[in-house]
Amino acid sequence: MTSFDALLPRPVRVRPGPGRCTVASVVTATDPASVALDPARLPHPGAYRLSITPDGVRGVAADAAGAFHACQTVRQLLGPDAFRAADIHRGPWTLPCGEIEDHPRFGWRGVLLDVARHFLPKAAVLRFLDLMAAHKLNVLHLHLTDDQGWRVEVPAYPRLTEVGAWRAGSWTGRRPDGDPTHDGRPHGGFYSTDDLREIVAHARARHVTVVPEIDVPGHSQAAIAAYPELGVTGDPVPVWHAWGVSEHVLTPSESTVDFYRTVLDHVADVFDSPVVCLGGDEVPTTQWHASPAVQQRAADLGLDSVDALHGWFVGALAGHLATRGRRALGWDEVAGALPPDAIVASWRGEAAGVAAALAGHDVVMCPEQHVYLDHRQSDDPDEPIPVGYRRTLADVYGYEPIPAALPATAHDRVLGAQAQLWSEHLDSPRGLDYAAFPRLAAFAEVVWSPRAGRDPAEFLDRVATHHLPRLDALGVEYRPLSGPHPWQRRPGVPGRVRADR
Repeated sequence: MTSFDALLPRPVRVRPGPGRCTVASVVTATDPASVALDPARLPHPGAYRLSITPDGVRGVAADAAGAFHACQTVRQLLGPDAFRAADIHRGPWTLPCGEIEDHPRFGWRGVLLDVARHFLPKAAVLRFLDLMAAHKLNVLHLHLTDDQGWRVEVPAYPRLTEVGAWRAGSWTGRRPDGDPTHDGRPHGGFYSTDDLREIVAHARARHVTVVPEIDVPGHSQAAIAAYPELGVTGDPVPVWHAWGVSEHVLTPSESTVDFYRTVLDHVADVFDSPVVCLGGDEVPTTQWHASPAVQQRAADLGLDSVDALHGWFVGALAGHLATRGRRALGWDEVAGALPPDAIVASWRGEAAGVAAALAGHDVVMCPEQHVYLDHRQSDDPDEPIPVGYRRTLADVYGYEPIPAALPATAHDRVLGAQAQLWSEHLDSPRGLDYAAFPRLAAFAEVVWSPRAGRDPAEFLDRVATHHLPRLDALGVEYRPLSGPHPWQRRPGVPGRVRADR
């Protein structure tokens, strides 16, 4: 039996009571159908209340999501074995008695999963959704396209996956931009329409929204490799093997915009998310400035400069999404070009998020200085992901999504926050586990639980004592809290991240 003090994320309010409750099986104890829905009594979306007595478990929730969250809490109270598929039918099981009142602090509790740099098989995406749901996270931002790969089938444009989903190899470490070498291991993969529908349905059943990202007009070399006419020069290019920012960007012609309207129509048919991300980050304009045709295009559109085509391109597609009843999400570089109802993802820090909120945009906070979980976790020379900011479990737990510089009158513009798992150096589900956990557990508590009463020492003890056994039961290959890490560098290839043990 697990105590209320072991729960993660930490509930809003707990009142322990006397006695114990015995249930026959995990399945019956965690069935959302046994939780009554009563929005009038619980006005917060996702809220629930549990009353556990020796006579049984009674639950009430604001909505279906709240009922699901209540069941995840009961599963934690049953103990780590309740997360093992082989054990869920055995019994009896024992619960502590008492009352729990709980609701999420933020409505957007997200994780970005980059499947463009390194493809993640469908089964691994489904597993990751299960792990998100166990932590009461509710938005999977699926980064589907980039310079290094196009991962979503589009029937109207088959070469996007026939060509754009495959590359000759991958960069072997953190060499300067422009290094032509790669590891010689072909890499690729994509999701069929049926695959994506299954992912969306799996997420929906766990009250997770899958937000697809089609990145434009930069991070587009894979699309240009498939259809060279999408590029500025029209010349053939390969799917990029390197990391960083490619200078091969989309040409801002009407035919290119029409191409992406068709892509987004298919995306809107497959994904039920009210939000679609258009990217818009890191767009070099070197090719645009060198092209007379692009210069003329900017003039014909009445733009002040070629650089303004960046915002125009994203804005045009955001307008198209609006005709499909969808809101656009964009990285903070294009905040000024997005329509008023668009959401801004503040990744370069907090300042852009503050400015966007004050300008009337809803904002998702995802600053790379705090919540990029692909960044290194220590300064150890053998750290297997020796890139980015050093962010420990305690660092992530200390993050506050409401920027200090944001006036209280604009706090409601912050929808929530999102952790990022970019995959340049995460080339397997094992690598993903190592980078994500247990830091993602810390992030989950940051976006769910009240800020007041947050105690880093208590949290670290709770993770070590109670939550790591749950991750063990779920088969998560997390980074140990202390001692040697389980990864090694691949022999003979300096800097290559090893994803197998």
